[in-house]
Amino acid sequence: LGCPGLRPYRRNKPVSESNPANNTSSGTEKRDIKVIVNEGAAKRANMTLPPTPVEKPGYVYVALYDYTARTEHDLSFNAGDKLEPLRKEEDWWYARGITGISANKEGYIPANYVAPIESLDAEPWYFPETKRLEAEKMLTSQKNKNGAFLIRNCESQQGELSLSVLDNGKVKHYKIRKLENGGYFVSKTRSFFTLRDLVEHYSRNEDGLCVCLTHGLSYNTVDHWEISRSSLKLLKKLGAGQFGEVFEGIWNDRTAVAVKTLKTGTMDPKDFLREAQIMKKLRHARLIQLYAVCTTEEPIYIITELMSHGSLQEYLQKDKGASLQMSDQIEMGAQVTSGMAYLELQNYIHRDLAARNVLVGDNNVCKVADFGLARMENENVYEAKEGTKFPVKWTAPEAIHENKFTIKSDVWSFGILLYEIVMFGQMPYPNMTNFQVVQQLPKGYRMPCPLNCPKYLYDIMSECWKDSPADRPTFETLQWKLEDFFDMDLSSYDDANRY
Repeated sequence: LGCPGLRPYRRNKPVSESNPANNTSSGTEKRDIKVIVNEGAAKRANMTLPPTPVEKPGYVYVALYDYTARTEHDLSFNAGDKLEPLRKEEDWWYARGITGISANKEGYIPANYVAPIESLDAEPWYFPETKRLEAEKMLTSQKNKNGAFLIRNCESQQGELSLSVLDNGKVKHYKIRKLENGGYFVSKTRSFFTLRDLVEHYSRNEDGLCVCLTHGLSYNTVDHWEISRSSLKLLKKLGAGQFGEVFEGIWNDRTAVAVKTLKTGTMDPKDFLREAQIMKKLRHARLIQLYAVCTTEEPIYIITELMSHGSLQEYLQKDKGASLQMSDQIEMGAQVTSGMAYLELQNYIHRDLAARNVLVGDNNVCKVADFGLARMENENVYEAKEGTKFPVKWTAPEAIHENKFTIKSDVWSFGILLYEIVMFGQMPYPNMTNFQVVQQLPKGYRMPCPLNCPKYLYDIMSECWKDSPADRPTFETLQWKLEDFFDMDLSSYDDANRY
């Protein structure tokens, strides 16, 4: 592959499928769209959660995120609250609140929402997924004082860490290197057994750093998204839609960004900013990253990372097989499933998954974009405004005929997206109108296997297009199935890569 390090992290294959679950010109008016409550997600037994923390008897745990009780037996808490697990049952623990809104109350909590007080994840200075640019923005907030710092994953060298420190209004970055025995060091003259030891030492002594580490990030700095409009320069228009335009821009004269604007009077600014609110909550390497917002005057801006090659649909159409091989195309699909598996885990549905809503960067990096329609899957009803259009050829039958949208309707859409990837951005259901598609799908019609498409890949598409949503795979399953392609004998595909 062009960049082998980009392959999504391989998950363990799930034992079972226990998770039931407008930007296109060719659309059909939709009277009302109902987002169906995923009853399985509301039951602890059916929820897929990340690995639980390592058990440490007698430890007090700190909440990493807010949690609102879903049943009368659950326990609500806010990030930072302390809890004591009383009984641990797989992914759900029975716990007692020590501080916060549920102090002295007992109930079930999701185990992946908490960490031992001693764990690194509980440290206020540990932000592993924060990028260099975002770290600089966070640290230069007026709320922070000289010596504020954080530790994050290094972007340029996988597996390494970086120490970012605020020094007289500027942020300086230091590599934290690892020893073979597991220790850490900034300078070879002094090493430390743990990161906490390193932080404690440099909090007492500069010892070669620009300043002592005197302060962690101020409270709520992470949510300090508002930036000055004067820090942005709009360069060229990348696209336009019903509610606004998208520009390529420069932030602080050095950072290339994408800027989405809202046309005055076209919609409620709160609805527009909903997209930014969702992006704040959803952070993943295969989702477009939010950088900032400008909301103090109109037009309102949402500022995100810029992907150099635009939409996946355009990228595929321009390539037409000139350089992309089947392995590249499958890698793209695997990256999309990685981002969607994260949304699935967070109980979100996208509702407009298509190649036009996936953006491409250098080395064929793909990221899912356009969260304007994203909804929590346990929200009750979403009423679409009069005249709202939806992309018929990407939409699952139950969404077309019954207005039922779930993560499984996103899986159907991914099957169509996979077809787009294989066919280099060709319109799905070629030579069929929207009306014909709507009429034929309930009768069992499915697009045939594209020419030169490996049967293994078409079988994955077919699984996404099962009649019953419950019979369709999860995105986690789709991810490992696509990744398994790279463990297969590719020799049989050497002459079947191009169109």
